[in-house]
Amino acid sequence: MLTDFTHRLPTSEEVLPGRSEPMFTVPEKHTVLGTRLLGPYPAGFEIAEFALGCFWGAERRFWRTDGVWTTLTGFQGGGTAHPISEEVASGRTGHAETVRAVFDPARVTYRALLKVFWEGHDPTQGFRQGNDIGTHCRSAVFHHSPAQRDAAEETRDSYQKVLGDKGYGQITTEILPAREFPFYPAETRHQQYLDKHPRGYCGLGGTGLTCDVD
Repeated sequence: MLTDFTHRLPTSEEVLPGRSEPMFTVPEKHTVLGTRLLGPYPAGFEIAEFALGCFWGAERRFWRTDGVWTTLTGFQGGGTAHPISEEVASGRTGHAETVRAVFDPARVTYRALLKVFWEGHDPTQGFRQGNDIGTHCRSAVFHHSPAQRDAAEETRDSYQKVLGDKGYGQITTEILPAREFPFYPAETRHQQYLDKHPRGYCGLGGTGLTCDVD
């Protein structure tokens, strides 16, 4: 009997084992920005990682944000090392579809990126985002410092009040330390997908409510 992992995360005994090395090579350059996907990144730049549903549309939101140097899609939050997308979609890795945004803090703040994140999806939907259903479509912030963690928690609590006043439920977003959940890049076909396929699918839709990050 097959187990349905659409609405629950796998246990440590159920998670796929993964592998020691990736099964594919990630492109060197961003198709829009022309910058390196995997680094090395410029000195002083910072990394932000967000999961907000299908990463095709999510990545585009961030590469269009002034001050973001590069973006790439990947998988994070689960227990399977170097997964492939079919494994993630099965729910048996525990990963969420995630976007990494490398940014220049002199040009854009982490809080400004959080605003893109919160307003870019409905963070109350649990294991889904719009028409996309599954644990891999959940909402998450993977913080790289105490300052990022605090900003994520503060803006979450502020946005919860805004959402609650308009009848939305509780925010389900996970706020997790990136050091405990490695980021694994997705296959070439998922990198800058909506640049390669401008009319391609994007299931993201925000609530239309403003998140005041200041």
